[in-house]
Amino acid sequence: MKNILLITTLFISSITFSQTQDISAFKNLVNKKWKAEGKWGDGNSFYQEITFEYSKDSSIITTKTIGFLNKEKTELGQRNLGIRQIDEKTGAIKFSEYDIFGGLTEGKVTVKDKNILYEYQYGKVAVTDLWEYVDDNTYNFKVGDLKKGVWKDVFLKTQFKTIK
Repeated sequence: MKNILLITTLFISSITFSQTQDISAFKNLVNKKWKAEGKWGDGNSFYQEITFEYSKDSSIITTKTIGFLNKEKTELGQRNLGIRQIDEKTGAIKFSEYDIFGGLTEGKVTVKDKNILYEYQYGKVAVTDLWEYVDDNTYNFKVGDLKKGVWKDVFLKTQFKTIK
C-alpha cells in the first residue's frame, strides 16, 4: 500500500511540475497588425510593424516584421520572418527570427499572465524584450537587460498598438 501511495504521489508531482506552456498567450496578437515607433537609447529611430498568424493546426505562430532596411532609416520593408512554437523536449516556448541580412536570432519565450518576455543573445549581450499587456489593442514594449526581475539597462521603451 505504501508503494502504491508513493508511486501515485510521484506520478502526480511529475505531471504537475512538467506541465508545458502553450502558445495561447499570443491569441490576442494573432490576426492583427501591430505598430511601434520610438528611439533607441543611442538616439537611432525605431519603427516596426508586425503581424502574427497561426499555422493551419495552430501549433506554430509565424510573424512577419516590417522595419528599416538601411542604416539611414529611410527605407522600410519586410525585415524579419519569425516562428514561435513549443519545444517538444522541454515544453518551453521557443522563437526564431530570420532577418533579410542572413541573421538568425533564437531564444525562449516566457509568459507571465498576459505579458510575454523574449530572452535571447544578441551578439555578446543577453537581451529581454517585454510585451507588457495594457489592453487588447496596446502593449508596452521594452528592450533591455533584465536580470532576476530587475531592469539593469533599457535600450528601447515604446508601445505596440493595433493598426487597421
